[in-house]
Amino acid sequence: MAVDYDSKEYLELVDKYWRAANYLSVGQLYLRKNPLLKEPLKAEDVKVKPIGHWGTIVSQNFIYAQLNRVINKYDLNMFYIEGSGHGGQVMVSNSYLDGSYSDIYPNITQDEAGMAKLFKQFSFPGGVASHAAPETPGSIHEGGELGYSLSHGVGAILDNPDVIAAVEIGDGEAETGPLATSWFSDKFINPITDGAVLPIINMNGAKISNPTILSRISDPELTSYFSGMGWKPYFVEADAETDHLKVSEDFSKTLDTVIEEIKSIQKNARENETPDNVKLPNWPMIIFRSPKGWTGPKKDLNGEPIEGSFRAHQIPIPVDANDMDHADILVDWLKSYKPEELFNDDGTLKPELRELAPKGDKRMSVNPITNGGIAPKPLVLPDVNEFAVKFDKPGNEERQDMVVWSDWLNEVARLNPTNFRAFGPDESKSNRLYSLIDDQKRQWLEDIHPTFDENMANSGRLIDSQLSEHQAEGWLEGYVLTGRHGFFATYESFGRVVDSMLTQHFKWLRKASEQNWRNHYPSLNFVDTSTVFQQDHNGYTHQDPGMITHLAEKKPEFIREYLPADANTLLAVGNVAFASEEKINLIVTSKHPRLQWYSMEEATNLVNNGLGYIDWASTDQGQEPDVVFAAAGSEPNLEALAAISILNKEFPDLKIRFINVVDILKLRSPKIDPRGLSDEEFDNLFTTDKPIVFAFHGYEDLIKDLFFDRHNHNLHVHGYRENGDITTPFDMRVLNKLDRFNLAKEAIQDVPEYSVKGSYFIQRMNDMLDKHTAYTHTEGTDLPEVTNWKWEGLNK
Repeated sequence: MAVDYDSKEYLELVDKYWRAANYLSVGQLYLRKNPLLKEPLKAEDVKVKPIGHWGTIVSQNFIYAQLNRVINKYDLNMFYIEGSGHGGQVMVSNSYLDGSYSDIYPNITQDEAGMAKLFKQFSFPGGVASHAAPETPGSIHEGGELGYSLSHGVGAILDNPDVIAAVEIGDGEAETGPLATSWFSDKFINPITDGAVLPIINMNGAKISNPTILSRISDPELTSYFSGMGWKPYFVEADAETDHLKVSEDFSKTLDTVIEEIKSIQKNARENETPDNVKLPNWPMIIFRSPKGWTGPKKDLNGEPIEGSFRAHQIPIPVDANDMDHADILVDWLKSYKPEELFNDDGTLKPELRELAPKGDKRMSVNPITNGGIAPKPLVLPDVNEFAVKFDKPGNEERQDMVVWSDWLNEVARLNPTNFRAFGPDESKSNRLYSLIDDQKRQWLEDIHPTFDENMANSGRLIDSQLSEHQAEGWLEGYVLTGRHGFFATYESFGRVVDSMLTQHFKWLRKASEQNWRNHYPSLNFVDTSTVFQQDHNGYTHQDPGMITHLAEKKPEFIREYLPADANTLLAVGNVAFASEEKINLIVTSKHPRLQWYSMEEATNLVNNGLGYIDWASTDQGQEPDVVFAAAGSEPNLEALAAISILNKEFPDLKIRFINVVDILKLRSPKIDPRGLSDEEFDNLFTTDKPIVFAFHGYEDLIKDLFFDRHNHNLHVHGYRENGDITTPFDMRVLNKLDRFNLAKEAIQDVPEYSVKGSYFIQRMNDMLDKHTAYTHTEGTDLPEVTNWKWEGLNK
């Protein structure tokens, strides 16, 4: 028998389903026993310290119930993103109602005992979080840090043409910079090859203790604003006095209109246009006005309004196990949802309500896209040997590492046309991703002006035409959390703009890994270039390698940090990083012309092992070294090798060992990181007492920390010392004492038998530094003996 999804009878059932979700949501805030209130409420039934948020819950439950209805009516492939902060009950309550929560967590049974466990665990030690955390079925987005819901939704529907992301956006969240800029997302959604997002602004008027800005703007002004941004807004409004069935009818009609518009846009584009010749549509959106804390307590104990005010934001009434004076208010509140109409005596949901939930994978809580993707598959990676830089002698041929890597990336994109994308702000050309840009194009749905716009197309594999690190990172996160692969490339210093987003992504990975029902995710690859020691004209503002330290502080299982010294090593890093899962891979690399050092075989071994002894740059073969040089990063590698060359010419008997470090966190002790080198391996490389001169791309304290648990503390780190300026590349190294002359001085000062006889050498190095400064300040460029230097080999 056909179901009439528009009938009054069906909407009455939807109203009951909504009430059931509301009842479960209040119970999760306050109760730990007696879930159906069969007995008078006692102190032991209530949590000692209720923790959570109430303000957005009911409106979200309303939206969720309405989305279930259109999923059933139109047979949609839809999932839900919760943008409002800390509304964790919503997705827990609704997945419990549709049965998926108990399927995943069999101890949370569909009866009175299971309901009691559901209530107790919420925001409770050993339980579940107060936001849509990885433990929650259906979530790919955690609402703890606001601003990324729409970006994540768009990233998820790219290359998923049959999916609709229903993105609930809190009107407080809408005030954040990342969310405000994410309204430009409509300029990048291709209605043929991509799915659709449906933004739903949950406009309840208040934040923690302030009004929201959007709620004070009239509907005509909001229409002008969002229409100007390319969206088509629809409005639905409820207030505390509005009949709920009337609101349900209004919202249902609006949602039907919106879904039919989305399907019409896609149908027209897919039947009458091509992916590379498609018109930019005006995608619909919904603005839903309702009271904050809707259906909850009306006033507080002082007579101040709760419903419709900021006082509804968190725990609206003061009831807990140690304060039961007003328990009657809580009981009346719970009973206002008429649980006897919703649940059977044994706590099971009434069958007519259970029937309202979509079936199987159509339930938003278990849509496969929310658990690793619809059809995840590993990347097909081209053979890096086909892209390798060939040379006869190390340190004599120049290439641009990112240019070489771009050729490989272009082939990765060609081999993986529907599950690999590149993201970034407007820096891809500056970062030398030439082949990728030329062949794969930038996706862009606005008008394209051939005279002015370069390599833009309606359907492209690179999205970099919006100058927003937040947006690009958000898109990438949504893309990889739904089973696809990609990377984000940006200027090193401005990668820091999104370091909190990376922190949240790490936290997601960590908590998701603890859920045995969660599938694995492709790694998130973050590429830092235009680096601190080689940006020629941007100045101090563009000098910050701190992402290396920031990510190194996270759990080692989920973080990899690669500092390739040349193009072949970068190719080898990409080959490993892009095949990995459940990681954040930070790749710090050079885009400028660079001497090439390592054959493809050497580079592969360096990446696979994390680091290695470089025979052709060492003079200690079979002997104890006098000094150990180590380098991590492109410019540190160059300067360390130049220093070794200087020392070898001046002191041919000095026994030097050179170690190139690519995977910097391999230096950790196994006590901290299981991947770390054992003490025996570490001592074999670095000795137990010989001086170590470590040239490092980042802040020096990280290297000192890595050596803290080791035997050899005769360590001298030369890294970034926050001495920046608008100056030449080599002068940046001089300012931070990472240059070859300062490194050579350090080495000869640290070897006791050379410290006296090397005093003249130290003076010569100081003279060279003075010469450099004078030349740079006069000519505006670096010394020819620096810029023209090449590796000549060593006297052994």
